[in-house]
Amino acid sequence: MSKEKVQIFDTTLRDGEQVPGCKLNTEQKLIIAKRLDELGVDVIEAGFPISSPGDFKSVVEISKVVKNATVCGLTRSVRKDIEVAAEAIKGAVRPRIHTGIGTSESHIKYKFKTTPEDIIERAVAAVKYAKSFVEDVEFYAEDAGRTDNEFLARVCEAVIKAGATVLNIPDTTGYCLPEEYGAKIKYLKENVTGIDRAILSCHCHNDLGLATANSIAGVINGARQIECTINGIGERAGNTSLEEVVMIMRQHPNLGIDTGINSKLLYDTSRMVSEHMGMMVQPNKAIVGANAFAHSSGIHQDGVIKNRETYEIIDPAEVGVNESSIVLTARSGRAALAYRAKKVGYELTKLQLDKVYEEFLTFADTKKEVLDQDIHQIIEISKIDIKVIA
Repeated sequence: MSKEKVQIFDTTLRDGEQVPGCKLNTEQKLIIAKRLDELGVDVIEAGFPISSPGDFKSVVEISKVVKNATVCGLTRSVRKDIEVAAEAIKGAVRPRIHTGIGTSESHIKYKFKTTPEDIIERAVAAVKYAKSFVEDVEFYAEDAGRTDNEFLARVCEAVIKAGATVLNIPDTTGYCLPEEYGAKIKYLKENVTGIDRAILSCHCHNDLGLATANSIAGVINGARQIECTINGIGERAGNTSLEEVVMIMRQHPNLGIDTGINSKLLYDTSRMVSEHMGMMVQPNKAIVGANAFAHSSGIHQDGVIKNRETYEIIDPAEVGVNESSIVLTARSGRAALAYRAKKVGYELTKLQLDKVYEEFLTFADTKKEVLDQDIHQIIEISKIDIKVIA
């Protein structure tokens, strides 16, 4: 069965870089942009060109080096923003302007101090102006997650008529539950005239830890673009994690959707972004965390050694990790000890393993983790004649 493609819109270099203390220079952005292009992302949001001369320069340079992906520049629904973005991306093989405005009652009433009708007028004007520079125009309805669906549908219909090719439906505050966000996408799919002429896009934040779940709910209900970042970095609690949504779709073929991402580059890309941004990846981070394929429980270790799929639903090699990690702790069992001992050159019989295991438990109780060099010491303490593998 052929699968429908979900486009991956990476905003690591724009929304991701808004993390305090994670500012990238142009050279670093170019390194990451080239890798994102190699990774197979469909759209790279290179920056917010009007925000600073440095950001403008970065978007210009990224536009020159990206060979395959669409290069996108963010703007507000302001003519000057749009002009500057158009100038910044003019060298791109596939340029896109990403413009928009807040649509929730809160934004309309308190941020813009205006009326719903004025918001629609501003949205349409921004899209039409952007369309005069590029063919590919994405419109974002900021705080769509808390926007009334009927009004949101009116906005979407108006900007499609104005020429928008992609409709970004952001859960800007990370407030929605998956069923709510999915229902919102479904409502737009079923109630917006001309929706077949635009791609619905999910841009979900992680304030309640639901960004990935909401994005998947969105594509299940008809969205065909996910906006995300490497390692899930971004403002406040971050954005949807690219590696998570990619592997969820890959591991659930029954969904009938997939991406063009080369998943074998995910782990290395994660490390690259972490290094350049100086932002550590939490060890228990799904897919790319240091512990994502590490096992320390004796029961789990025994199962993984016998058959990896017992406790791993992803082959580590699929995401660029060499192999599963059997971590020796006081919770580890004989199977794990024998496995790691063999790795460092010792073939243990059952009786020898029993003897060594007694020493191992005493040793392990004094340390958080038993390392390879410790195994040599434990076997020496055991004072038994053990065959060393050549």
